[in-house]
Amino acid sequence: MTARLIDGKAFAAALRARIATLAAEFSATAGRKAGLAVVLVGEDPASQVYVRSKAKATAEAGMAGFEHRLPAETSQADLLALIAALNADPAVDGILVQLPLPAHLDEHTVIATIDPDKDVDGFHVSNAGRLAVGLPGFVPCTPLGCLMLLRDQLGSLAGLNAVVIGRSNIVGKPMAQLLLGENCTVTIAHSRTRNLADVVRGADVVVAAVGRPELVKAEWIKPGAIVIDVGINRVPGDAPGKTRLVGDVDFAGVSAVAGAITPVPGGVGPMTIAVLLRNALVAAYRHIGDPLPPEAI
Repeated sequence: MTARLIDGKAFAAALRARIATLAAEFSATAGRKAGLAVVLVGEDPASQVYVRSKAKATAEAGMAGFEHRLPAETSQADLLALIAALNADPAVDGILVQLPLPAHLDEHTVIATIDPDKDVDGFHVSNAGRLAVGLPGFVPCTPLGCLMLLRDQLGSLAGLNAVVIGRSNIVGKPMAQLLLGENCTVTIAHSRTRNLADVVRGADVVVAAVGRPELVKAEWIKPGAIVIDVGINRVPGDAPGKTRLVGDVDFAGVSAVAGAITPVPGGVGPMTIAVLLRNALVAAYRHIGDPLPPEAI
């Protein structure tokens, strides 16, 4: 068996095209562009790359981007004051604070200060609680992107056995909640799960988000299972001084067993920014009291 390649890059491009159309309709209705504010504290190289990508994608979608770059020594009080100002700014529909933050800043307090209705990352405890009890709210971008890919591959997920490897608040836990909402039978596994291979082997759907390079092997996978690889790990390359990106799944081995699999890169990664734009647009429509129907995007 050779697994189908789940092309997250192509799916994300189509999603972003729909978002651009709806963003133009929003601008015509509201008399302004939907606005996304991104806050970056410090000079973490990876974070700077992510922020540049988000700014470019925001502009391409026809939205207004408000970028706030703060020095690493920014105080907690100053950061919270900026967030309070963005909460009150009618031109800002969504707020994203790029993580990780410098060590002297309290991440939980910062996230809790964001207006839940502008929390397009879906990290606020209010949005996490709404997801847990099945109420509408903002869902973290990466797991929602994974769910979109799964629905595209499978249609209905009802009754399937799903294993999520990883228990983070950003991916693992919300991913499990989303799968429960699709009527899957869900197991959350992690690095300390006993007999992890046996747990994974019974799954129709595997979502790997544990941050360990090529952890999931071919012999762990049920023939025909759908495998979503969220991991992005940089490992030594073939030449001295070179590196390459790999996921949490042994792609070459698992591809010979699975029914479908996401590559790294080009699988889940492009979905994250596309879903961020989707969440920002949903926030904008809610802001003007005109909620988007779910089927719109």
